[in-house]
Amino acid sequence: MPSVAEPYDALLLVSFGGPERPEDVVPFLRNVTAGKDIPDERLVEVGAHYSLFGGRSPINDQNRALLAAIEEDLRSAGVDLKVYWGNRNWDPYLTDALEQMKADGVRRAACILTSAYSSYSGCRQYREDLAAAVAKVPGAPRLDRLRAYFNHPGFVEPNVDATLAALALLPEDVRRDAHLVFVTHSVPESMNGASGPLGGAYVAQHRSVMDEIGDRVREETGHRYPSALVYCSRSGPPAVPWLEPDVNDHLEKLAAQQVPGVVVVPIGFVSDHMEVIYDLDTEAAATAKELGIAFERASTAGLDPRFVAMVRDLLLERAAVERGEDAERDAVGALPPAWDVCAPGCCANPRGARPALCGSD
Repeated sequence: MPSVAEPYDALLLVSFGGPERPEDVVPFLRNVTAGKDIPDERLVEVGAHYSLFGGRSPINDQNRALLAAIEEDLRSAGVDLKVYWGNRNWDPYLTDALEQMKADGVRRAACILTSAYSSYSGCRQYREDLAAAVAKVPGAPRLDRLRAYFNHPGFVEPNVDATLAALALLPEDVRRDAHLVFVTHSVPESMNGASGPLGGAYVAQHRSVMDEIGDRVREETGHRYPSALVYCSRSGPPAVPWLEPDVNDHLEKLAAQQVPGVVVVPIGFVSDHMEVIYDLDTEAAATAKELGIAFERASTAGLDPRFVAMVRDLLLERAAVERGEDAERDAVGALPPAWDVCAPGCCANPRGARPALCGSD
């Protein structure tokens, strides 16, 4: 009997990677910043953030847990598919994963990215790294990227519940007048301008998720909480415009308006990695404390069973499409489901074209 996952015989979890020992931090950051001529002195300065957490990033442990959860979900649903994991910037690298897949006889695999949105750094750069890895592994399996899932219920609904739970943790006397602060990774304005097939997709997708969560929270609480989309983790030369405001600047603005409390919702991230535990739980929380603002941070989708099941849903949806069948494409909010195959120039590389998989260019 044909598998419901045909034509796929494997799933590849594709992530960013992170150091797991203090001595890995600078080599990892060299990988991340390759081609940007950033001196080691600056990398040591940036890497000091990791020392607060034992010299390691939590992202690899989170991916191990997600991998195990996906495997269990597939097994429970009767989907017989091997799951692999490869990183762009640290061990296990994508080339290692592809070598193992080749050795195991994998012919065609679907790829799920640990990035929910469309942008160069969140999609096309992964596609470029997949192309580079395939070029290094003769006989590597064919790879297809599963669609961006920013508006899939399996991603949005855990964020809705996390926002409600964080609101409930605020002191009762400030809860009603609190604001929701939706946070994602800042990128250059030009990168947002080139994101998606028509440009501007990065911000538009985040705003769609923010608006949907805000609507759901209003339905549950009977109250419309003021909301804003803000950014963290800005890097690069000061002369290059990046998306603003920074989360800390926004908190200062709210303090000036005498807003008594905030719930910070990290909709730009799928798990509690460095941008969340340092930029938000450490820096933004300290800013809020200094300003006298009550602060709660909503959890990320992480290992929520709905998020894990979303991976299976996206896999089976794409498998059906590849078999020429009609497939239900779940999405919530104002935007339609994202595309399966990236159009020419989608999320263009700001430094010039490079080969990329999973697109039509």
